[in-house]
Amino acid sequence: MSKTAIVFGATGLIGSELLPQLFADPDYDLVVAFVRKPTGIVAAKLEEVITDFKDLDSLRMQIKGDVVFCCLGTTIATAGSQPAFRKVDYELVRWAAVAASENKVPRFIVVSSMGANADSGNFYLRTKGEMEKAVSALNFAQCVIVRPSMLLGPRKEFRFGEKVGKIVMVTFSFLIPAKYKAIQAKQVAKAMITSVRDDRKSGVIENAELLKF
Repeated sequence: MSKTAIVFGATGLIGSELLPQLFADPDYDLVVAFVRKPTGIVAAKLEEVITDFKDLDSLRMQIKGDVVFCCLGTTIATAGSQPAFRKVDYELVRWAAVAASENKVPRFIVVSSMGANADSGNFYLRTKGEMEKAVSALNFAQCVIVRPSMLLGPRKEFRFGEKVGKIVMVTFSFLIPAKYKAIQAKQVAKAMITSVRDDRKSGVIENAELLKF
């Protein structure tokens, strides 16, 4: 039976790799993407919900389907402050998960980060860890958290530090343990979709396992 996939963060690095894979997947006949502006993508399966995410109550009842793929995320530099970062990476992700749970969406697949830990002294990793705890506590038949290392792929915005990091990670990849190796965004997207198809148990997929996809 064909499914409806709901995607948050469809224009980001992982989300933009996730969409074409969902379009090509016969398991899905509808992909609903919540985006701030039109993607410009023309696809028979795609339905876009354009929103600034300010009036969340009006969006809540539109989150209905078989699985939510949540790829929401920013950086503190892009967001402009720690509170602005937390608003996206914790508050908005948690809201999407709560809405999905309340609307009886059975599966929630979310992107976190390698090293996420609610008790970390690092603000970024602590926020990701708190997000993981919040979504894991909800009533889903399946809740999968993926924790990639540095992501490889074509970003729309230029991040100098990340660019340098990618060069180093790729050049010396043979010296780097799988847990820390850089990973293609398309591999992460594939792992997210496969976790649903394989009916994987709820839990965390670390970077080393993501690389096997």
